[in-house]
Amino acid sequence: MQLVNRFAKMFEASPVIIVDSGVTVDNPQTESPVAKSAIRKVAIRLVPFVALMFFINYLDRTAIGFASPNGMNDDLALSAAQFGFASGVFFIGYILLEVPSNLALHRFGARRWLARIMVSWGIVALLFTWVQNFEQLVVLRFLLGVAEAGFFPGAILFLSLWVPARYRGRILMLFYLAQPLTTVIGAPLAGALIQQHGVFFGLEGWRFMFMGVAIPAIVVGVIAWFYLKDKPADAKWLTPEEQTWLTGALEAERKTTESSEKHVSARFAFSSGRVWMLSFIYFGFIYGLYALAFFLPTIIEGFQTEAGGAYDVFQKGLITAIPYLPAAIVMYFWSRDAGKRGLKTWHIAVPALAGAVSIPLALFMGSPVATMIVITVTACAIFAALPNFWTLPTQFLTGVAAAAGVALINTIGNLAGFSAPYITGAVHDWTGGYEVPMFIVGGFMLLSAVLMVVLARQNRKTPDAVTVERAESVAGEG
Repeated sequence: MQLVNRFAKMFEASPVIIVDSGVTVDNPQTESPVAKSAIRKVAIRLVPFVALMFFINYLDRTAIGFASPNGMNDDLALSAAQFGFASGVFFIGYILLEVPSNLALHRFGARRWLARIMVSWGIVALLFTWVQNFEQLVVLRFLLGVAEAGFFPGAILFLSLWVPARYRGRILMLFYLAQPLTTVIGAPLAGALIQQHGVFFGLEGWRFMFMGVAIPAIVVGVIAWFYLKDKPADAKWLTPEEQTWLTGALEAERKTTESSEKHVSARFAFSSGRVWMLSFIYFGFIYGLYALAFFLPTIIEGFQTEAGGAYDVFQKGLITAIPYLPAAIVMYFWSRDAGKRGLKTWHIAVPALAGAVSIPLALFMGSPVATMIVITVTACAIFAALPNFWTLPTQFLTGVAAAAGVALINTIGNLAGFSAPYITGAVHDWTGGYEVPMFIVGGFMLLSAVLMVVLARQNRKTPDAVTVERAESVAGEG
């Protein structure tokens, strides 16, 4: 509880509210005790629980990567191409239903829809325990994508509906900590489950691992139905004063954003140049993230060759987790800095540039230690940018437009999840090495940095734009 309270203190003040046609600057010293108390309660009661949901979500999605080299490929007689196809087909189902799922969330309520999504994907994930062949694996991976569609943008939207804009970056940072911690905790956990070969009804270790990561999704999904609330007015753990303050602050922001009616329609989200620009920026980050996940196991195999030995499943999990713990720490302090200064363009563009340089550089390191250091830089860069990035869409979108816009951005980003393994593999086969594929990864991340700067400059010239640059003009360069 002390750790949670320490995190909660972060949310008591953040200096800038960015709204549609202007910027309001808050003085943290004059913030009311009611505001501080309300935000702290949200940080303690909601954010860790939604982060736990995200933790389980990411672990279930990536479990196939742990199962593949630990018996699944051999038991199902999968070729490398078949495994790659089964891994990627997840994103087809995910992408097809991402936007409709988020629109349904807006219609039926975040609490019900997020709980439904979680139970659905938990049931599908559990069925992997008994998969028998390639065809069944492909069908289940596709259905898993269908079941999970809408969860991540839905969680982002849900948290955005609970906190005013000036607190949103830090709230999303705490939520996003679940992703690197999934690898820090999840990789060794998956390894430990896989080692329980034949312990549970004679199941192979990889099958027991699928069961072990699926059941928590079902259990937590059922709990979410009762635990989560759709809006502050429904939260009995808030005092009447706190409910009034949160509701009033959120309503004031909504009215300001809705001063132009187009900002609340799905049509605006799909036709907005800013939404599409943010989509391509996000694509670069996710391409780097999945390339890192794809590339790291290959590097670890190379470490074994250099060391003249072999690692067991648990040891591989620990090595895989190395870059992600520093990434979680850097994410915390980077987002904290963005909260103190006011979000700046360089809070997103600089990490993109660092990732663009570091990920191809990893190929030219002369030792395992140096290689892991450079890979850690890449992980830190990606995770430092993502929570700050996700504060941008809801600064100029609300209502149905926010649901559609966030889902569209996440959909375009997840195209990288489908394309990164294939492009990397195809270019590797064509060139005989990973040098060109990793430079392609660096190129996409460099494009994200450039587009972020371009977007900021364009919006600076637009009188009603909600942009990072508008915040800079008031908060100063810091």
